[in-house]
Amino acid sequence: MHTPLPDSPLRGLNALPPGVAAALWRGDALGGGDTRTVPSGHTALDAALPGGGWPCQALTEILSPQPALCEWRLLGPGLRALAGLGGPVVLVGPPRDPHLPGLLQAGLRARDLVWIDARTVAERLWAAEQVLQSQPEGGALLVWLPQARAVALRRLQVRAQTCACPVFLFRPESAAHEASPAPLRVAVLPAADWQLRVRLLKRRGPALDGVLDLPAVPAGLARLLTPRLLPAGAASPEVNPHVQTLVRPAARVHH
Repeated sequence: MHTPLPDSPLRGLNALPPGVAAALWRGDALGGGDTRTVPSGHTALDAALPGGGWPCQALTEILSPQPALCEWRLLGPGLRALAGLGGPVVLVGPPRDPHLPGLLQAGLRARDLVWIDARTVAERLWAAEQVLQSQPEGGALLVWLPQARAVALRRLQVRAQTCACPVFLFRPESAAHEASPAPLRVAVLPAADWQLRVRLLKRRGPALDGVLDLPAVPAGLARLLTPRLLPAGAASPEVNPHVQTLVRPAARVHH
């Protein structure tokens, strides 16, 4: 006697509540349809990211061979747009003091930044959790965590799910071999002609073979280069008419 096969769990997909249906995604397609994203400022990168940009309500883990090497060139265009919409860009434990003249040239003003000078891993985790618990509605949170236990990262991911702004964790490239709860993991290296070489190690969707080469000439340097010296595809940066010429110290909070 023929026994009918059980119904496929996807057969009743259209009968699910809209919010639940939007949260489901197939492994061969990019996810992120139910998650708010913000443009990264890099066209090729946005095309490869689920939802077309950096996710909110989730951790984004960025791995690089050396701290303070690629962070601002990768995130700068997106952070400039976020700061323009309101809300601070909160820095927790940056390895070097923020270079305000360089940030001004990139379109970020001193009043857009909040710098939390947390030295130890425990202090950085505590500060990051306090920021996430405050549920900021704008800006972004940037946290440098060279060392962190998996349980601490999972706790941050849970906290980030209630945060309306993007949350970035910076870790060494050696952490690529460790498990991570972050839905998005990005490895970035400096390349020739002031480009950034980006690999998506983890995303909601199929694996991305190969690398992305992103033009990322620092704003201050690009203004000194002639069009012939700029790498192919690199546009001259726009001058922000609202950038103040007076450099003021970023807000600094001692933990």
